[in-house]
Amino acid sequence: MQLVFSDAQFWEDFLPLTFTRPTAEMRCGILTFSERWQKLLDISDVSFITEDFLQEKFKKPEKVESLFIVPNFLPSETVLNQIINLQLGEALVYENELLAVRINMENFSLKDIEKMTDIHEELVFFKQPTDLFSFNEKAINFDFELLTNGKTSAELSATNGFLGDKKDLFIEEGANIEFSTLNTKTGKIYIGKNAEVMEGCNLRGPIALCEESKFNLGAKIYGATTIGPHCKVGGEVNNIVIFGYTNKGHDGFVGNSVIGEWCNLGADTNSSNLKNNYAIVKLWNYRTKRFANTGLQFAGLIMGDHSKSAINTQFNTGTVVGVAGNIFKSGFPPNLIDNFSWGGMKGDEKFKLEKAYEVAELAMGRRKVAFTEEDRGILKFVYENY
Repeated sequence: MQLVFSDAQFWEDFLPLTFTRPTAEMRCGILTFSERWQKLLDISDVSFITEDFLQEKFKKPEKVESLFIVPNFLPSETVLNQIINLQLGEALVYENELLAVRINMENFSLKDIEKMTDIHEELVFFKQPTDLFSFNEKAINFDFELLTNGKTSAELSATNGFLGDKKDLFIEEGANIEFSTLNTKTGKIYIGKNAEVMEGCNLRGPIALCEESKFNLGAKIYGATTIGPHCKVGGEVNNIVIFGYTNKGHDGFVGNSVIGEWCNLGADTNSSNLKNNYAIVKLWNYRTKRFANTGLQFAGLIMGDHSKSAINTQFNTGTVVGVAGNIFKSGFPPNLIDNFSWGGMKGDEKFKLEKAYEVAELAMGRRKVAFTEEDRGILKFVYENY
């Protein structure tokens, strides 16, 4: 059966993170939403209903019988079983919105749904970027059980210090951890395949360090933090999510933040996550085109793919950086940094599109990932329309 992920009404709410991906391809916990549902349902044939300019890269559905899901939530065991047992023409509804339906994608219409069942229990639902770090502990716990149940962890080297219960630590094969401290009293710690924790690191769970990623010498990592695959992280971080292929390799603090792929934070980049007056933080909302109240006292940086900060960059509390922004000027940049900004300040010229292609190709090539025509088309559309 085909698994179809729909952005529903959420794509715009997750900008700038979704300028370059459907909502299903965002990471939270250990896995992306797409990876999580594939494992839960044991379905590998996936497609996406998303923005037109993304569909060249993210496959459109075939006109066959499909399980259609809005992916950005964590299912309870009851709801998961309800989804698995859906029959053709049956749907699940949550908060008056379609959540899952089993349908034939050939000329599908809502009138084809013969039975709708309301879900009344409260679900962990992700509706905006700050939810990715706010609910990250719940997602780490969910994925930890999903990925490690029935498996045996690799042994932790005797050179390390450990606090907590060993059942809350899982180390995949090929991971390397030496002369560091790991504390699972505060939450679970997952170390992915071929990941490395260099000497002198202090890890205080919940933490997920994904495949091929590294904590650099002496890093201080507070949970709930997720570092996606192929990243390097150093300095001090607290409750952040990095999707993958991004470096924050040096000293500097980042907290309560979400950072996309192919970003680089220069040495001593710092992001404030708390206002001096302890006020609730506001973040730019691309749908309403104004700063919106997050309801949070702690909120730092939301950064889209391919953005870079120079050494000693200082981000204000509640800063949003678009796609392929380059921040290098002195002083605090504004709380909204445009896509393709060249400098990071208001009124700065745009980073030339051809140069953005060139940098993306070089950065991705270092990780042996191709910069495709589809990637080029996505950046071009964002450049010309946003």
